[in-house]
Amino acid sequence: MKILIATMTLISLAAVSVAADAPKTNSEMKKVITELEKKGGKPIAELTAEEARQQPTPADAVKSLMSKRDNKKSQEGFAKIEDRQISGAQGQIPARIYTPEGKTPMPVIVFYHGGGWVIGSKDVYDGSARAIAKQAKAIVVSVDYRLAPEHKFPAAHEDSFAAYKWVVDNAKSFGGNPDKIAVAGESAGGNLALNVAIMARDGKIKMPVHALVVYPVASSAMNTESYEINKDAKPLNKPMMSWFMKNYLNTMDEAKDTRINLIAANFKGLPETTIITAQIDPLQTEGKELADRMKEQGVKVNFKNYNGVTHEFFGMAAVVDEAAAAQKFAASELKQSF
Repeated sequence: MKILIATMTLISLAAVSVAADAPKTNSEMKKVITELEKKGGKPIAELTAEEARQQPTPADAVKSLMSKRDNKKSQEGFAKIEDRQISGAQGQIPARIYTPEGKTPMPVIVFYHGGGWVIGSKDVYDGSARAIAKQAKAIVVSVDYRLAPEHKFPAAHEDSFAAYKWVVDNAKSFGGNPDKIAVAGESAGGNLALNVAIMARDGKIKMPVHALVVYPVASSAMNTESYEINKDAKPLNKPMMSWFMKNYLNTMDEAKDTRINLIAANFKGLPETTIITAQIDPLQTEGKELADRMKEQGVKVNFKNYNGVTHEFFGMAAVVDEAAAAQKFAASELKQSF
């Protein structure tokens, strides 16, 4: 009986320790999460993909917090913002080209949105694309690749690479410098950006000069330290990541593919890479592990974690100071590569 009581005490103490270790959102980030909760979205993992795409997003929460501000400044600093069709792997796909004011030709950044390859769009991630275009003084081509489950793995990866090749071939036509092309992405889009760099290397085509990878999906393991600490985090949690994988992959065996389990990939010869992670994010541990693995293989990596913020924070500079700092850091690293 004494042994049983002692064992239960140890378990209770361990649970308290884990709870104590759970990080807290800072005041600005908390306002965004509170605003998102007010919108009454349903748990993504309980919905169909079509239903999930109709749910309120963190970007919607940011817009609500900004509703009393003057939003007319969104077009300032841009010579042109154009929606058009570009080449995907199996036909045309939508893209948005952000051209900042300034002298052309400019560097180009091919940007891939997040959303677990199932949800998300260039509209949802408009804030991030605008920010890096203006701050890095580069044209951003934001890509709407095909989504799952309508288009299973590796459709998003193939579209992303096709879009990159289109930019390489057509940069001059929209004022871009074909010798200064970078890739960037958030979450699943961060995974896509780094995969594009790998595919460019393996396909012996022009390599991107830099990869900006923000809280990427980099591992198929869902038992890391940050997964345990942040399993119930918002806006991204462990059940959602499992749902994304089940929707995108044909079978769960494909999770072992290095295009998904990126930390097991060959990184030799890749360009300088900037990796940004958020403390309150199931993906934080694998983002750090990705940085370490790349460094071990000789890639120059600029890694920075931001405390007190969650997954999706990067595009929230209007209301979250840590996002503004992350954007400034990312833009600085991109500009140095250009």
